[in-house]
Amino acid sequence: MIDYVIQSDLKPKGLTGISDAQIDDHWKLYEGYVKQTNALRNELSDLARQGQGASLAYADRRRRLGFEMNGMVLHELYFGALASHPTPLTDGPLKQALAATWGSYEQWLVDFCTTGKSRGIGWAILFMDPTTKQLVNCFVHDHDMGNIAGFTPLLVMDVWEHAFMLDYGLKRADYINSFFKNINWPIVEKRVK
Repeated sequence: MIDYVIQSDLKPKGLTGISDAQIDDHWKLYEGYVKQTNALRNELSDLARQGQGASLAYADRRRRLGFEMNGMVLHELYFGALASHPTPLTDGPLKQALAATWGSYEQWLVDFCTTGKSRGIGWAILFMDPTTKQLVNCFVHDHDMGNIAGFTPLLVMDVWEHAFMLDYGLKRADYINSFFKNINWPIVEKRVK
């Protein structure tokens, strides 16, 4: 079995409005998801080899795996779209699709930010249905609850408190404004393809 590795090249620095200290603190959580994903996969493999595939311990570990793996992947998508010198969204297919769905890019932006301000912990995610190419903004509560199976996450914004409390305390809206100053849109546009 091949272990997952920390994607160090995704770690942003020098962002506008999101300090390196905030990123460093948040990055440690991502590293923990990678570590826990690998540990759980190995534990499940060991239990299965011992004939414990139907045990309560195996079932418990299996349920936890989705949380840890999605925590790992969502953080990679989140960090991977941030840059200190971001490139703006072009007037290409993604912007056109946002406007077609929401009326304009600006209306999509309001809806996405409102999604991120939803009461509770979680993620705001712009998903694309790979079959119909339709777009939808979703609030995903836990890493493994609320993701739309088979849909492609294009833009992922972490709105758990650990993503912003060091810089903003409880001012989630201020963090969201800073998040949008750092999106490297070509990365998001590439995810459409």
